[in-house]
Amino acid sequence: MTFESDIDTTTQIRAPARPTNLKAGMEELARFAQDASHMDEALDRLSDLSGPGAERAVARLKEQLAAFEPCITLLGQVKSGKTSLINAMAGWADLLPSDVNPWTSVVTSLHLTPASRRAETGARFRFMTEAEWDRLTTKGGRIGELAGRAGAAGELEKIRRQIDTIRETAARRLGRNFELLMGQEHDYGYFDKNLLERYICLGDDFESEDDGQTGDDQGRFADITRSAELFLNCQTVPFRMCLRDTPGVNDTFMMREMVTINAVRDSKLCVVVLSAGQALTSVDMALIRMIANLKSRDVVIFVNRIDELPDPAAQVSEIEQSIRQTLKDHDGPVDAEIIFGSAYWAGAVLSGEIEEMDDKSAAALMEWARHRLEASLARQSAPNIVWEMSGLPTLWRALSERIVGTLGNSCLANVARSAITIGTSRQAARSVVIEGAGGASEISMHELRAAMDKVASDSMAALEADLEAIFAEYRQRADRAHETFLDRATHSLLEHLERRGAEHMWDYDPTGLRMLLRSAYSVLCKRVKAAAERHYEAAVRDAAGVLYQGFGAAVEGIQLGVPQVPEAPAPVALAQTIALDFNDSWWASWWRRARGQTAFAKRFRRLILAETEDFMNQMKDAQTVDIRAGVLRGMTAFFDQQKDVLFELTSGAHRGGGVEGLFASDEERQRRELLDSALETFERHAA
Repeated sequence: MTFESDIDTTTQIRAPARPTNLKAGMEELARFAQDASHMDEALDRLSDLSGPGAERAVARLKEQLAAFEPCITLLGQVKSGKTSLINAMAGWADLLPSDVNPWTSVVTSLHLTPASRRAETGARFRFMTEAEWDRLTTKGGRIGELAGRAGAAGELEKIRRQIDTIRETAARRLGRNFELLMGQEHDYGYFDKNLLERYICLGDDFESEDDGQTGDDQGRFADITRSAELFLNCQTVPFRMCLRDTPGVNDTFMMREMVTINAVRDSKLCVVVLSAGQALTSVDMALIRMIANLKSRDVVIFVNRIDELPDPAAQVSEIEQSIRQTLKDHDGPVDAEIIFGSAYWAGAVLSGEIEEMDDKSAAALMEWARHRLEASLARQSAPNIVWEMSGLPTLWRALSERIVGTLGNSCLANVARSAITIGTSRQAARSVVIEGAGGASEISMHELRAAMDKVASDSMAALEADLEAIFAEYRQRADRAHETFLDRATHSLLEHLERRGAEHMWDYDPTGLRMLLRSAYSVLCKRVKAAAERHYEAAVRDAAGVLYQGFGAAVEGIQLGVPQVPEAPAPVALAQTIALDFNDSWWASWWRRARGQTAFAKRFRRLILAETEDFMNQMKDAQTVDIRAGVLRGMTAFFDQQKDVLFELTSGAHRGGGVEGLFASDEERQRRELLDSALETFERHAA
């Protein structure tokens, strides 16, 4: 291969040079950024041509477009290199400290804004509320509660001791400030490594020798920090985005499990980071449960640390086969894209330290390059080659396709359809003014607006009623699955005690409950989508009827787009750890204290009922709250726009076609051309 003849030694591949391909793989995202910019410019033109009502509607669309920030959540194994990978994705090798074990104790969101010069522009740290802290620690945490009920055996006791340690060290570090900080947030106009370590990194228990008080040292606020948001200008990304770093989901600490679950629920795209040396081993069931609830198109698996493999070219296919088999065995996203790479190699490029690379890592890089490097890249500079081999361009290519294909194009289409409604209503409004058209004289402006308000109220009430009926049926189905699960688990344990006694380990796989709930949730989502589409279409017909009632044929050209039903969040709450996920004899010591199997069966059932209560509430309440809010938000936004359209039309009709609505012919022609140009842009993206 050409690469072998040009660069065939470790020394040569270490040759220093500036990389020129840090944006490789983001080409589609760059094109989307241009489309979004053109859309924003078209909205500006539409706003300039609109009356007061339409101006408000356009302003909302501009806010909607400006708020679009695709979020990529990274989750994976502890010490898989998530933080180093995020640094590489941000094009900033030393952005977040990755040498603290573990550094990520909270969910940390990096908000990246394209810029010619990189700079840290701000940080926000939010602390837990008193209720959250009480739930987490004062009562021993959810797992701690179980440990107390069940006799605190084995792994559960270890977790409870960790929670106790958290509570004690936090109180010592913060002293009398502890209660004052609950529920607060700290904002900064900058951030640096020292600031991050103070709020995010779990450190040692520092105390000042002078007064015994804790100082501004590593981990001072980390125990009570709920979330961290960092804002920075980034040279490498072509469009704004958020990278979200999470705690390792296979950390037995489990302090932040629900925080991680909520982060994944709020994201449409996840990168699962695995370590090549332990990719999806048997201890990673928490991670497997998490990704089993995501769709293949929403997941990209990045197998990191291939620089640590002695022969990556030979081992990669075996690792990929093992991962896919594990996903298949546990009903995971078997078609998820799997990418192999090394954040270490990427970091070496960004820091300009290729020549300082470890010999074993450099040798692995050479072997991987011989196996993977395309001839077209072989004559590029060493940093460009190393960057390509790191897997970052491949990862960005996969993410860009998903960001644009599933999120970005949908956002532009929604904005475009609404803008077309505004633009065509503007044309109709000018028709009303110039021609004095329609039946506006047959019904007062007040009556028209009241009619639109009633249609909006009736539509919302009908939608809410249907949603509540669907949710009620879903909750009943979930409760039946829960009852069946409790009965079977209790029966299984009693049968085990009769056959083998309390001396032998008993376990019961709760996968059946998760599968039943996932099936029920899938049915729920389909029913909600069908109901929402039905009510959205009815709302469009009813709103069009009000407009026609007021203005007749003058409004026939207005294009009312049917709102798009928001996609339901993935049921990641199903990944929440429950007692039966532990291969632990937590039940044995409790059994020994019971008197008779009948009494034991009742108490055991109550125990598991209490332990799964939070799990069930997440599925029945938290998930449905998110779905309901999204669907109702779509209906509300639609009628807000129709009221602005009506205001635009009634304002024109009220002028009665007077001369103030007329323009000089040249000016009128120019305005019409600008409006047609804007509509052409919107129509291009509305399909």
